[in-house]
Amino acid sequence: MSSTSRRRSGVAGFTLIELMIVVAIIGILAAVAIPAFMDYMKKGKRSEAELNLNVMAKANKANYVDHASYVETSQAATPTINCCTQNTSGGKRCAAVNADWQGVATWDALDFELAQPFYFQYAYVGVVGGATYTATATGDLDCDGVPIVVTLTGADSGGTPSMAITKPTNRD
Repeated sequence: MSSTSRRRSGVAGFTLIELMIVVAIIGILAAVAIPAFMDYMKKGKRSEAELNLNVMAKANKANYVDHASYVETSQAATPTINCCTQNTSGGKRCAAVNADWQGVATWDALDFELAQPFYFQYAYVGVVGGATYTATATGDLDCDGVPIVVTLTGADSGGTPSMAITKPTNRD
């Protein structure tokens, strides 16, 4: 039986060139999709910092209303060891340890604690007199040694509390 008679008899298949085209298309789609997916993952992780800093901002605003000043104490990065080093549950996250948050003057004054594993270290610097403060969330989301910092600043603008969150310029 010749190859032409085989084709006429209904035997079907793909040629090598057709398979190569399909593989090339899949490769192009993967080259576009994987970096975009990684960016979305980082953006999702980065939102943790913005949400937690917003919690601090609201607590500090309540403190301002009650005491006519922001929380004046300061607290170094909590936890002290970065999340990549801790690698809780293999997720490159920090462990939620109650002792890091409870019984610490600054975190108690802000009523702030983290009860689930998280990606950022949090720090707070209050100014004596309570007119300004700065809170930061520092995290290395892909553990490549390049951290991002999200900053919350608060100021007393003539008796009116104002706050602003500054997002990082680098994408990590």
